[in-house]
Amino acid sequence: MRTTDQHVTTTKSLRRSSSVHLIDAVDRLCDAINSHSAQRVADCFTTDYAAEVPHRPAESFTGREQVAMNWPLIFTRVPDLQARVLRTAVSGAEVWSEWEMSGTSPEGLPALLVGPVVMTVRDDRINWTRFYVSPVMPPVSSQGN
Repeated sequence: MRTTDQHVTTTKSLRRSSSVHLIDAVDRLCDAINSHSAQRVADCFTTDYAAEVPHRPAESFTGREQVAMNWPLIFTRVPDLQARVLRTAVSGAEVWSEWEMSGTSPEGLPALLVGPVVMTVRDDRINWTRFYVSPVMPPVSSQGN
């Protein structure tokens, strides 16, 4: 009985350790985005990283180099961008996270993007995502009705 108890404890510890490892990758990415360093963001990903964007397939891509090219443009478009991870959950080798990114558009309007990102991690870096973060459209004014 003692061996079984020890095995259960070890298995739970390994699961907890694996979950923390996956969530750490999400936290590192959030910190990198908030640092406004495109290189820090790119360093969160493997060289063969694959980004899937199911609701905008033309935006899917492969490679850390593309990440490094995308983020300076994002930081230019929303110079005060701030990211928050609202929730995380681990399912097997995947970490599911809910993101909120806010800032000010070049037109001076509030910019808000929200949605989930599902990812896997290899060697402490993100190697695959399904990215569902999208802009939130402001409410339509009901004036004049």
